[in-house]
Amino acid sequence: MADSSVAPVIRRVTPEDRGEWTRLWQGYLEFYKSSLPDETFDFVFDRLTSDHPTMKGYVAELDGKLIGLVHYLFHDHFWRPKGSIYLVDLYADPAVRGTGVGRLLIEAVYKAADEADTPNVYWLTQEDNATARQLYDRIAVKTDFIKYQRPA
Repeated sequence: MADSSVAPVIRRVTPEDRGEWTRLWQGYLEFYKSSLPDETFDFVFDRLTSDHPTMKGYVAELDGKLIGLVHYLFHDHFWRPKGSIYLVDLYADPAVRGTGVGRLLIEAVYKAADEADTPNVYWLTQEDNATARQLYDRIAVKTDFIKYQRPA
């Protein structure tokens, strides 16, 4: 970050963020060696900047520039009458990694969960994502679950 004494502002995604949000989400997808069509970018951005009931997102802004993003999804849960939040995407610009941006974005989701009285927040990451896991191990509990997925 430009000035370590100034904390980034964590806020909802707005229509004016489209260019910088696209840059960040593209970086996230590239990190996971993935890509999505333009229509998906349009769909997701529309949901994030509307009053959609389940798809939400925040960005981290510093000195007028977006430096991180988080997307999350409210959903019903059979075992949890108050539902759950799945933290879908978390990304910090490589220039600001290790400065606390990721923690601030996750804490914003935790706060949204508390405000919605939906305390269960969970996410997935790749086993070899050692940098991110250092943060996750400090602010969350690793579960014993293994993910399975229907073949494409």
